[in-house]
Amino acid sequence: MNPIASTPKAAAIRLQDSVLDPADAAQDLRHPAGEPILFELKAGQTLRIVDLEGNQAADVIFYNRHDNAEHYSATETMLRQGGIYLTTGSVLYSNDGRAMLTIVADTCGRHDTLGGACAAESNTVRYALQKKYMHSCRDNYLIALQHADIGLTKRDLVPNINFFMNVPVTAEGDLTFADGVSGPGKYVEMQAAMDLWVLISNCPQLNNPCNAYNPTPTRLLIWDPA
Repeated sequence: MNPIASTPKAAAIRLQDSVLDPADAAQDLRHPAGEPILFELKAGQTLRIVDLEGNQAADVIFYNRHDNAEHYSATETMLRQGGIYLTTGSVLYSNDGRAMLTIVADTCGRHDTLGGACAAESNTVRYALQKKYMHSCRDNYLIALQHADIGLTKRDLVPNINFFMNVPVTAEGDLTFADGVSGPGKYVEMQAAMDLWVLISNCPQLNNPCNAYNPTPTRLLIWDPA
């Protein structure tokens, strides 16, 4: 039996509403459709990503703000939790095996760790040669890093999390990019265990159904520790 193919069957969806009030958030901003953003998240702070219109994918990478060589690790995260999808209670681990964040609330219920970020190369392979130069999450990441000038470069880009994206695994172990499982107003909320850089591409992809072929804005809220 293919171990990857069998994993999703054991992954339980754990829906959990947040106890936090948006009126008490230290930061609250609307992240435009298709755009990148890079910002700090301090240890103890809580970040909420809101899918405002439904089925929008937020491609996210986390870095240790004091050591850029330590970053979110998809392999460590999947191995330690024994599953390929993220939901309430999932801990996001770094390549050093340390907890970076914990998902403390989730009204969507399942988030992808395998699909990766769209790029010029994947646009060509998945869709058509003329799609190569369409805007992509990888381009977004590079633009954000170049403008930030914090020591992160192209070689620091690693496999990301796709919040709200639906990437089922078939019985044969193949990945499929399917219609989203999120909806308007659904959100995921996570508490930071260390000081972080948060790199987000609000996915600009126009060629697959993950966002109904229509990139839309998200909302980002940050709360300070109580």
